[in-house]
Amino acid sequence: MPQSRDRICDHNRLARRAFLVRLAALALLAVSVPVTPSLAQASGQVRVKIVKAGLLVGGGAGSGVLTYRGRNYPFRITGVSLGITAGATVGRLDGWASGIRDIGDFAGTYTSAGGGAALVGGVNAVHLRNEKGVTMVLQGPEAGVEFAANLSRVTISLK
Repeated sequence: MPQSRDRICDHNRLARRAFLVRLAALALLAVSVPVTPSLAQASGQVRVKIVKAGLLVGGGAGSGVLTYRGRNYPFRITGVSLGITAGATVGRLDGWASGIRDIGDFAGTYTSAGGGAALVGGVNAVHLRNEKGVTMVLQGPEAGVEFAANLSRVTISLK
């Protein structure tokens, strides 16, 4: 009988040791596997310089930089606005883009409804959303003369 008891104790020790080795391997695997960044949404900082002009139908063009996950991505921006638009302005907008899963999600066509006014100097604010679910909220000073109440369509392309 003592031999069978020793065998049971040895078996239990081996089973516990095997369990602990498996548990340690699982913990090591969980810690060492990186989270795939493309699956998680992240926000990025956006800076845009834009020149706009129009009379009823407006247009604008400019450039900017998206800072996303520690890298800078330059882009071009062009846009058209329909509605009540009169004047010309130069502006610099700063803000955030959210809902980005991959850098390619940032490029695309954004839409916005809104308005603003500037007489020599003013503040412009815009809320844009593209077809991939990326949302940008931008604001900043603008110089020039403009009155606008319109629907805007903005296209961003990465350089």
